[in-house]
Amino acid sequence: MSYLIQKALIPVGQGYDTVDVQIIGDRITAIAPQLEPIGTVIDGQNKLLLPGFINAHTHSSEMWQRGLIPPLPLELWLAELYDSAPLDPEQIYLSALGTAVETLLSGGTSVVDHIVLIPGKEADTIAAAVRAYREVGIRAFVAPLIQDEPFGSGLPSSGLPANGGTPDAESTALPSTAAVLDWVQDAIEQFHNPAAQINLLVAPTGIQLCSDALFEGCIGLSERYDLCRHAHLLETKAQQLLAQEKYGCSAVAHLQQLGYLDSRTSLAHCVWLSDADIQILADTHSTVVHNPLSNLRLGSGIAPLLKYRAAGVNVSFGCDGSASNDGQDLLEAIKIGSILHNITDFDYRQWISPRTAVEMAALGGATGLNLAEQLGSLTIGKKADLVLYDLTNLSLLPGTDPIGLLILGHPVQPVDSVWVNGRQIVSGGEVTTISVPQLRQAFLDRSQWQAAAHSPTRAVLEAQYRSIMALQPHL
Repeated sequence: MSYLIQKALIPVGQGYDTVDVQIIGDRITAIAPQLEPIGTVIDGQNKLLLPGFINAHTHSSEMWQRGLIPPLPLELWLAELYDSAPLDPEQIYLSALGTAVETLLSGGTSVVDHIVLIPGKEADTIAAAVRAYREVGIRAFVAPLIQDEPFGSGLPSSGLPANGGTPDAESTALPSTAAVLDWVQDAIEQFHNPAAQINLLVAPTGIQLCSDALFEGCIGLSERYDLCRHAHLLETKAQQLLAQEKYGCSAVAHLQQLGYLDSRTSLAHCVWLSDADIQILADTHSTVVHNPLSNLRLGSGIAPLLKYRAAGVNVSFGCDGSASNDGQDLLEAIKIGSILHNITDFDYRQWISPRTAVEMAALGGATGLNLAEQLGSLTIGKKADLVLYDLTNLSLLPGTDPIGLLILGHPVQPVDSVWVNGRQIVSGGEVTTISVPQLRQAFLDRSQWQAAAHSPTRAVLEAQYRSIMALQPHL
């Protein structure tokens, strides 16, 4: 199909121009005033056109647990999460739909889903998410979350009582490293389909639950199939302590030695990194995915974002999963992820401007997925992944700086239209590919109002965690 978006406002330099934008097939083909109308004509007057943002790290299945888990640090929060994880592929399908819709309606056209797999139903889990993303029409990067070490190994042993040990919270044996890599390869061959906007990533959960052999196997798969790589990295102080205990060096230095870091690698969180670690990320052209809301929600810390940028590290934004956020509002993550760092450096010239935040969310996200030549900017020849914002929306008035209003304000339902790969899938603020009212009803039918319950796994881990972190004994 073809579209002409007429009289839209676009950023140019430090100002704005009013132009027409032409879309033919899956590409932006012209940007100029008063273009000849072709195809479907879209009224862009009093609307801001931007490249689609990338929700560069989330876990879609957590939507079933949002609002449920009390304020806890990551290691104890994970125990609660695992004890209440959805075990039905239909739930995975619905939560992927919800994640896609919320991402689209907050300016995102792509989502990186570090998807938590149902044990014994790994292929079914991925198939359910892929089905949802294809139905909605969002550009999806499905990153099956894998591990080959038990949950209890994610805590360092230093700081434990002499007669204590880190408990093994798994009730069943984990598959071997070879078995995990085999079914990841099967998933790649079955589901990786960039032509249909479905991309597979290799994605060990992180150093805390993965062996070197698993990381090395993922490197091999990445090179064999030309796939990007993803992982959590040093989200918490406990993980920093574990890395030193496990490797005798930083986790970043160890991943560099393994060969996991390169321009195809994106790393979520990166809160507890040294200056030397930051330089390694810059040297290897790795991407940091900033997840400010979950970092605050879980008390993990504030990532040194301004140091990353000063060192030349590419940075993008992610919502993280809906049980640690507890939503998928990408604009909220971008706002908090921008202004949070005004308190970490008094030199206001280093602070992140709204325009810089937009570039990080769009081009930074595309760069982290090795797609900067195809996505992330309003450029003739690039893919038409575009978002049109309604500047007559009350939350974006009065008319001052449109990008300032969008990033620093509190826009409420600001998205008018969305195109992904040249296909319009949001029009007039409504998703056109699926029934959102039916999705809401499906969530209601499969859930119930409830208070948070204390998980048995957390009960086992809590005393050990408090000892490791030198906290007062839990009473």
